[in-house]
Amino acid sequence: MEATRKLKKSVIIKQRKEQEKAQVGGASTAKLLNCPTSPRKMRLVVDLIRGEKVEHALYILKHTNKEAAIRVEKLLLSAIKNWEAKNEDKSVEESELFVKEAFVGGGRQLKRLRPAPQGRGYRIRKRSNHVTLVVDSKNIAQN
Repeated sequence: MEATRKLKKSVIIKQRKEQEKAQVGGASTAKLLNCPTSPRKMRLVVDLIRGEKVEHALYILKHTNKEAAIRVEKLLLSAIKNWEAKNEDKSVEESELFVKEAFVGGGRQLKRLRPAPQGRGYRIRKRSNHVTLVVDSKNIAQN
């Protein structure tokens, strides 16, 4: 008899990702890593488009007066292109794409010192973030 071997968590995660990539159709993702905006400011924009149809989300982002909106708009267009590459036989208009998941995680912080009175230094944390968008079609999601 073969002894069962326990797999490392990293190996299991890698196998799961490979299975998701091999799956034809379904949701597609786009990630923006190390974006030099604070996560709090980015969440304000991402919360506006979560659950919206793709066309409406693009309209919202075009008319939002925030720097983060430009970056999220480019990311959403990338997610749509990824979905088109994954589902070559379907069109975007017929499939009713929507933003299935949208979340912001904190990236790394650059720590800087700012001169302060009496020989002290105040610490400045320049924050960054990671944004993940998942786009899926309503037709597939309902089946």
